[in-house]
Amino acid sequence: MTEDMKKYLQQLLSRVDGLHCILITDRDGVPVLKVASDKVPELATRPSFLSTFGMATDQGGKLGLGKNKTLICMYSSYQVVQINKLPLVISFIGSVSCNTGQILLLEQHIEPLLSDLRMAVAES
Repeated sequence: MTEDMKKYLQQLLSRVDGLHCILITDRDGVPVLKVASDKVPELATRPSFLSTFGMATDQGGKLGLGKNKTLICMYSSYQVVQINKLPLVISFIGSVSCNTGQILLLEQHIEPLLSDLRMAVAES
């Protein structure tokens, strides 16, 4: 089943020009499912980087901004889009020229996979 999920995510990855990685993690940044090209920066896939989403979400809530759904970070060479699907977080890593709107549209294609993954993460 995991191989089927990876194949599906690989198809989604190839649909968006400049998208280098789709990574589904738990709230602490521990990878649950990952597909990536060889262009993805290794530091951006480390749990220590990915777990910052949880902290940023908590801080936004403390500021009275409400529940955070999406975080988009633009760097000099890459962009990182993270979507809150607690207890999971979906992270997309792409080139700076990658179409952010297309990345955000992938959420609806990934949603059906998340129910099985949520149960697996909740049990562990």
